[in-house]
Amino acid sequence: MLPAKAVGSLQEFGRYLNDLEYRAKRTVGAEDARIFLTDWLKEIDYEKHLYDGEDSEKVAAARWTNVMDFCDWMAQRCGGQIDDAAGVTTAKETKTMLEVVQTIALLSTISEREGDQNVVTLSTLHASKGLEWPHVVLAGCNEGLLPFKLEDDDGSNTDNIALRLQEERRLMYVGITRAQRTLAVNWLRRRKKTATPSPASRAVLLPKWRWTKPR
Repeated sequence: MLPAKAVGSLQEFGRYLNDLEYRAKRTVGAEDARIFLTDWLKEIDYEKHLYDGEDSEKVAAARWTNVMDFCDWMAQRCGGQIDDAAGVTTAKETKTMLEVVQTIALLSTISEREGDQNVVTLSTLHASKGLEWPHVVLAGCNEGLLPFKLEDDDGSNTDNIALRLQEERRLMYVGITRAQRTLAVNWLRRRKKTATPSPASRAVLLPKWRWTKPR
């Protein structure tokens, strides 16, 4: 067993990561992403860490420049109004910092496994955008898991529900079109949210196709 002090430090680290994820999920567009990354590097004092770890100040400065260039590259992946080197402003689809990080992490994993295709890749729908696999399984396509949840609303804000449902349909389309050869979609007949299992309904996002019943 870990000593109490080590457990406390581990819990504190976990809370820090959860907070970082929360902030990244709410950071949208290039400008906000650039501020988020710059503030985070200051928070962990990374520039000082680089200079303390190098005997040559010139080498440390070069490494810090590389870090800032990478942050700028990451920020541009978040979209929005982007100014290029020529001063031309272009508009791109906005993404959250978390979506960009998840996509890069997934691409890195796939790149590392290029030599071995006989593997299973787990991915969120957001991170799978732009990628394809020979066989795809969409698991847990139930109301409340996809993750559309009507119970979050009291029914008074119908416009908000319609917008959320539209976004979920787009995500469902992304998941379906990731499959190159076969697509398997499953959902639960009963879910155990509490001690007692309750009936579960198929997600309304699923197209009205003829689905094969399990044997």
